[in-house]
Amino acid sequence: MRNSRLFPIFLVVFIDLLGFSLILPLLPFYAENYGASSLLIGLLTASYAAAQLIGAPIMGRLSDRYGRRPILLASVAGTLFGFLLLGFADPLGRLLANLLTQGTPTAALQNSMILGILFLSRIIDGLTGGNITVAQAYISDITEQKDRAKGLGLIGAAFGLGFILGPAVGGLLSTWGYAVPAFAAAGLATLNLFMIIFNLPESLTLEMRAKLSEQIRPAFTLSALLKALNRVRVGPLIHIRFFFGMAFSMFQTIFPLYAQSHLGLNALKTGFVLTYVGILAALVQGVAVGRISRRFPDPQIILWGSAVMSVAFLAWAGVSNVWMMLVALTPIALAGGTLNTILNSALTKAVYPEEIGGTLGLSASVESLTRVISPSLGGFLLGSLGAWAPGIFGALMMGWATSFAWRRIVRNPDPILPERRWDAGLSSSSNTE
Repeated sequence: MRNSRLFPIFLVVFIDLLGFSLILPLLPFYAENYGASSLLIGLLTASYAAAQLIGAPIMGRLSDRYGRRPILLASVAGTLFGFLLLGFADPLGRLLANLLTQGTPTAALQNSMILGILFLSRIIDGLTGGNITVAQAYISDITEQKDRAKGLGLIGAAFGLGFILGPAVGGLLSTWGYAVPAFAAAGLATLNLFMIIFNLPESLTLEMRAKLSEQIRPAFTLSALLKALNRVRVGPLIHIRFFFGMAFSMFQTIFPLYAQSHLGLNALKTGFVLTYVGILAALVQGVAVGRISRRFPDPQIILWGSAVMSVAFLAWAGVSNVWMMLVALTPIALAGGTLNTILNSALTKAVYPEEIGGTLGLSASVESLTRVISPSLGGFLLGSLGAWAPGIFGALMMGWATSFAWRRIVRNPDPILPERRWDAGLSSSSNTE
């Protein structure tokens, strides 16, 4: 494993997630300033995930063809443009309203134009937001299979650290206006561009590209990506990724509203709770997951991680105070962090090298799909059935994932990926410098 390259890619992911987490918790308040309803705020939250559902597999497959570094640059540039639009949404929206009405816009039209810019900013960021997928492929390029989970765990750690610092810093910056965190995030994206240009070498060497170019590649179409769902080894992992994503995404998106309505927590206290969850997730993904993966095979970790989360979500459904909630959230954070990393690691071992980027992109799209569905579904369950409903839903999702993992991954696993003659040479060349 080339440790000299792991730290730069860790920094790239950390800076990216720090910028993302600066603005994410503030989006509802930003949109509410311009008259957005709860439904519209939910759609704004889902728009990024919906765009990423389309963009992530395309960015992953492009990185397989043209290299990780240029696609990372394009992805971060799109993120930068999206953040700038977010920061300038107010003046741009007012300018558009003035142009449409020849200088006499109504307040309603101005608000509509500003909200339209907010939506556009999140959609652009989502379409180009495949940098995590490409970063995962980058790590897969420079690690051996035995170190793969440990390397991918660094992305989880960067994710956790970004979400520990981002919401608090974003909340502080928002005291000067909701546009300020967006400009700060744009500054971080600019820093990331320079990091990639000057600090991050391409992971696909000329020799690796030459060998990959000799192989017959599947057609670069959405239908080709969707066919991967029916593939042996890949299909079962994507299946579990979907149910895990439904449960965990609902927890993430509905938790602030749950904490406010059920436990009476304000934004500051909710932020502290999410910081606690982020610290646990960062620790398990950055430190523990490598040791766990060396001691236990991936199928066993997936099975037990799913089972622990099912029980933890059931416990979350029954909490009545903050201390009980913290106890329930501990296994959710630990098992969720482990399961997220191991699923990605297992996917990279289930396909050939030239398919890693596209497969991880497909996985990210499945996760994005859950982030499109979960906000509105979670709000409906919480508002219509009660505070217990999201927890029960999560327990059912992970209960099914546990049953499926036992039947399809542990008890009746698909055959291992057969080695091709050229893979041995590729593996050797990709892990020597």
